[in-house]
Amino acid sequence: MKTDTYNTKGEKTGSLELPESIFGVPWKPALVKQVFDGEAANARHPWAHVKTRGEVAGSGKKPWRQKGTGRARHGSVRSPLWVGGGITHGPRNERDFSVKINKKMRRGALFSLLSRKLKDRELVLVDKFDVSRPKTKEVFSIMKNLREKAKVYRIGDKGGRAILALPKEEKVFRASKNLSHLSYIEPRNLNVVGLLNNKYLILDKSSVAELKKTFKA
Repeated sequence: MKTDTYNTKGEKTGSLELPESIFGVPWKPALVKQVFDGEAANARHPWAHVKTRGEVAGSGKKPWRQKGTGRARHGSVRSPLWVGGGITHGPRNERDFSVKINKKMRRGALFSLLSRKLKDRELVLVDKFDVSRPKTKEVFSIMKNLREKAKVYRIGDKGGRAILALPKEEKVFRASKNLSHLSYIEPRNLNVVGLLNNKYLILDKSSVAELKKTFKA
C-alpha cells in the first residue's frame, strides 16, 4: 500500500509503502465508537463533590425541644432539610468512571481509524519533519507549504485541526506549542480520541517506522 510523500516545502517527492496491517484495515465504526467512549470515560475526573450531613459545619445540638413548640420536630441543623445542611444523593468525587478496554479492541479501533484517514486523504506523509530552530514560524511555514503548494490539504485554513505524530523531537515540540490548530504527540501514544478530535494526521518516515516497531507490523 503506497501513498505520496512531501517535503517541508510542500513538494511531492515520491511515495512510501505503508504496512497493510495498520493502514489497510476495514472501517469499523461500532468498534471505534466503543473505544472512544471508553477512552473518554477513563480520562474523566469526578470534580463535582457535595458534603453529606456528616461533613457540613454546624452544631450537633437539637435546635429545639421535641414537643410543645408547635413546630415540626428536628434533630440537627445539618439535616438535608435545612438551608446549609448536607446534600442527599449528590455527586461525590469517589466515583470511578473508568472502564476496561481490551488491548485487541484498542488496537483494532486505532488501525481502523488510521486506515480511514488514509482512504479519506486526511493522512499527510512528510519525508522528514524537521526545523532548524524551535520557532513557531518555522512550523507555521511548513503547514502553509503543505496547504498551499501540495494543494490537497487545508490544515488550519478553516479546514480542521491536525495532530503531528513524530518521535520525540524537542525542537518541533516547542515550535508547535503555540499553534492552536496543531497538536504534538509521539506515534506510540496515538489514540482514538486524539485522532477523532483532529481532522488531519501528519507523519514522517520515522513515525511510520516507530508505528511498525510499536505494533510489530
